[in-house]
Amino acid sequence: AGSSLSAGTSVVPSRGAASLPSRARAGLPERPAPPAGPMQRTEKVLQLRGLQGRSVRIVREHYLRPDVPCRSALCQAACPRDGKLLSDDVTHYVVPDWKIVQDYLEILEFPELKGIIFMQTACQAVQHQRGRRQYNKLRNLVKDARHDCILFANEFQQYCYLPRERGESMEKWQTRSIYNAAVWYYNHCLGQLPVVMVTEDEDAIREYGGETEGVFVISFKNYLDNFWPDLKAVHELCDSILQSRRERECESQENNGKEYPEHLPMEVLEAGIKSGRYIQGVVNVNKHRAQMEAFVRLQGASGKETDLQSDILIHGTKARNRAIHGDVVAVELLLQHEWKGRTASLCENDTEEKAPGDTSSEPMPTGRVVGIIQKNWRDYVVTFPSKEESQSQGKNAQKILVTPWDYRIPKIRISTQQAEALQDCRVIVRIDSWESTSVYPNGHFVRVLGRIGDLEGETAVILVENSISVAPFSEVQMCEMPSSTSENPWKVNPEEEPKRIDLRNTHLVFSIDPKGCEDVDDALSIRTLANGNLELGVHIADVTHFVAVNSYTDIEARARATTCYLADRRYDMLPSILSADLCSLLSRVERYAVSVMWELDKNSYEILRVWYNRTIIQSSYKLVYEVAQGLLDGDLSVVDDILELKELDERTRQQKLEELVWAIGKLTDIARRVRAKRDSCGALELEGVEIRVQLDDKKNIHDLIPKQPLEVHETVAECMILANHWVAKMIWENFPHHALLRQHPPPRQEFFSELRECASAKGFSIDTRSNKALADSLSKADDPLDPTVNKLLRSMATQAMSNALYFSTGSCPEEEFHHYGLALDKYTHFTSPIRRYADIVVHRLLMASTLKDTKVDVTANLFSNKDLEELCRHINNRNRAAQHAQKQSTELFQCMYFKDKVSDTDERCTEDGVIYSIRTNGVLVFVPRYGIKGAAYLKNKEGLVISCQSDGSCVWKPGSLQRFQNRITSTTVAGESVTLSLFDHITVKISVQSSRCHPDTIKLEIISNIPCKNTATELYQKNSHILKADLVKEVTRSAEEAQLAQEKKNIEVIQEEYQEYCQTKGVNLYQLLEEIRDLALLDVSAGN
Repeated sequence: AGSSLSAGTSVVPSRGAASLPSRARAGLPERPAPPAGPMQRTEKVLQLRGLQGRSVRIVREHYLRPDVPCRSALCQAACPRDGKLLSDDVTHYVVPDWKIVQDYLEILEFPELKGIIFMQTACQAVQHQRGRRQYNKLRNLVKDARHDCILFANEFQQYCYLPRERGESMEKWQTRSIYNAAVWYYNHCLGQLPVVMVTEDEDAIREYGGETEGVFVISFKNYLDNFWPDLKAVHELCDSILQSRRERECESQENNGKEYPEHLPMEVLEAGIKSGRYIQGVVNVNKHRAQMEAFVRLQGASGKETDLQSDILIHGTKARNRAIHGDVVAVELLLQHEWKGRTASLCENDTEEKAPGDTSSEPMPTGRVVGIIQKNWRDYVVTFPSKEESQSQGKNAQKILVTPWDYRIPKIRISTQQAEALQDCRVIVRIDSWESTSVYPNGHFVRVLGRIGDLEGETAVILVENSISVAPFSEVQMCEMPSSTSENPWKVNPEEEPKRIDLRNTHLVFSIDPKGCEDVDDALSIRTLANGNLELGVHIADVTHFVAVNSYTDIEARARATTCYLADRRYDMLPSILSADLCSLLSRVERYAVSVMWELDKNSYEILRVWYNRTIIQSSYKLVYEVAQGLLDGDLSVVDDILELKELDERTRQQKLEELVWAIGKLTDIARRVRAKRDSCGALELEGVEIRVQLDDKKNIHDLIPKQPLEVHETVAECMILANHWVAKMIWENFPHHALLRQHPPPRQEFFSELRECASAKGFSIDTRSNKALADSLSKADDPLDPTVNKLLRSMATQAMSNALYFSTGSCPEEEFHHYGLALDKYTHFTSPIRRYADIVVHRLLMASTLKDTKVDVTANLFSNKDLEELCRHINNRNRAAQHAQKQSTELFQCMYFKDKVSDTDERCTEDGVIYSIRTNGVLVFVPRYGIKGAAYLKNKEGLVISCQSDGSCVWKPGSLQRFQNRITSTTVAGESVTLSLFDHITVKISVQSSRCHPDTIKLEIISNIPCKNTATELYQKNSHILKADLVKEVTRSAEEAQLAQEKKNIEVIQEEYQEYCQTKGVNLYQLLEEIRDLALLDVSAGN
């Protein structure tokens, strides 16, 4: 029966087919719309094994009912139709058995496979046998409206449930239950579509294959071959999985030796964590010493309080016991005399196994992994070995050890016959298992990404490594978008006008953004009221008007969570028709907005009242920062850059200009007062300096133009912070148990130790007891002769800070709501709904708050506390991934910029550097001109140490190094010595260290112990880092030329859009975090 069924055969019986069982057995109600049927009580008997190996028999009550919803669009039995329904636009429904769901879930995720019914029995098998991560992956797949699949609770359906027979194995019962549910489902839908059950159980195929007409039981391979013969990617992935399974089975039979200890059973781990014997945490591998060092950060899940104030060191791969970076593990502490210290020496990634294990730091808590609580396996980008390396692995060409792009991931053994063809490519693999008898984990090949070194291929690597999806928006999502063309532009709906406050003719609204900004999501207004007081307004694009709750666009935006900005491009969270057009508050066009308005005292600017509402606005001006600052400073030469004033007569123009100048001045005055109030409460601030690189006609660097921070940056920033703060208070007051806020916990004090030590080298004292004390002491730690000192100290302070996170107020006590960096008791994100999904959620909460006193059900479209907390975790993860991707993309372009330059002769590769940390065999150096941080060795691989001549030039000679707290001394055998101290300026040579399997890295070499004195360097020392967008121009130009030579499509480069990644545009804590990250564009230091 299985072989005769294919996608092209017609096996669909006519609707209302005869020869069906009774209506009750088919799951149909006896009446058209009956009330819910009575529940039937039964019992489930479970045989569990206790902690001491004893078998325990547990009897649980189990209730059955006849009205479990089928969730099919074909249903004619009055089942509830709310929520996701299985499409009727398919040729058949497919029911995978429990084994298929366990082993082939990644194939079932392909969107081309539709009409999938996951039975509850199969889902529970995945949860019990594959763990929570795989189960959550299945659950998310079922919830995702983009995939045509549903979960059917067959074990609660009265006519589906089959009790387990005496002596029947669990596997046999699971297969029988799933087949019985498939038959019921076919009959319940009146045989309108055939049902195909796929399995790998040959006995089940023989037993059930021809038992029920319309229900087919075939192998999964047979199903793919017959139904989806043209899905090449599916067949290649299936073959890869099958080959990997066969290899694992053969290996388990051949290899009985243990490479690692067995993991303890889950019930033992849970009991040990509860008692305090084991500690739960997340594995974080040191990428510079991946073979030797990993750290476990405590999650606070232990039953007993621990005295540990630091992470736990896991020394060596044996103690790591097959845990992979990101896994949640249980750790057993070693005896205190076995503790080790973290390595204090510099080390190159590719030579880490041969590097000396200098552990001169203080011993820290050290442990070993005894079990893995939750695996964090994902897609990994790997590189196949070269021909020489393949020969060294042996003659068996099918088993290959591939090297992951991420240093922290161990080599993975896969089976493939394409190794030779893919030697120059980046490919994706997935880990299947890691047995205790295997040195390396086993995995399977998924797909090819691109060629090594190609810009598009390397960009794809970054996206995959951070699990960022960049698929184009689907047709069904675009169908939800309103239309707007030059012939028929979008207009305000007359039916919408009565629902909003009309500000088009009453308020002077304008935006201030960087040059070239298209997605204008915020605008400002200020006016004098009749009573003399002031009215301040912040107007944010009303994205939620166009993105309905649980629409396809909403689901996609929720999955993406944020717009992802790379060095040369961006991947939007929303379709461009919204982000760059209908939701962009451009000048001279009417737009929907959500506005926050304050009435302020005319003298003190104290807030007297506030209101929130949906509005209609028409921005009068789209200003850039430089023009707004010019107006603030009284520089009328910038007026010609205001396009909106050019067409006016002189009198009207002058009048409009006076209104605009007054508005900007008043906003700035208010912002100063608001900022001063936050500063008095301990807000952290930073005045960053940025420069723009001017390129000539050939895209070479021509000049460096300093870009000073503008006060208008702070004006806009303070208005946005004010709006976020007041919206946070509003939604919390109305929904105290499920409001989305943003918290910034105080940093752990031990993270400030390096900052305090470095500051003391210059005679400064850093007080870290509170945010205010930290901000005050950082402001005082300023060397008037060397501004780099303060920048580096602020950089260290930033590194010590914890991440700000979204959370649901129902899952956190109120005393933990505080935002450390902004010094606010409540804070959220409201001002950027175009590029942050968190802001969309906040907009819905705010609008629900304004309707709470009406008869409208305001909670219908809001998340519960549990769902909101889960969403917050997802958004936090996606934000973190986007930040990592942005940093890695910048590092990629940094390396591509220097790669083709001859470091010995190109002046751009010789720069001034500042020492900011001391190690046992070298120093960490900051290069102000390019914002690079990296390691510079004082002892090379041959054991020679650096020696400086009378002119400052450096050579390598035999000798030794001696490290002190704030300095390091190199002494040759001849007695010549040189000492380098913290904050010393030296001259370094910049080059690129290429790697075939891993990302290229920047390499720094000390060539003189005196500062670099060229003109360009002096200009950089007075200012800041090279602007990334201009660096991108030159690198992208080279990549485009290479691609043109290979007849590839040109790469469209979007400049400077990455700058919009920050939530605000001023110098608050977010500016601090981002600008200091820019100062450390490339950190190849050898610390953890």
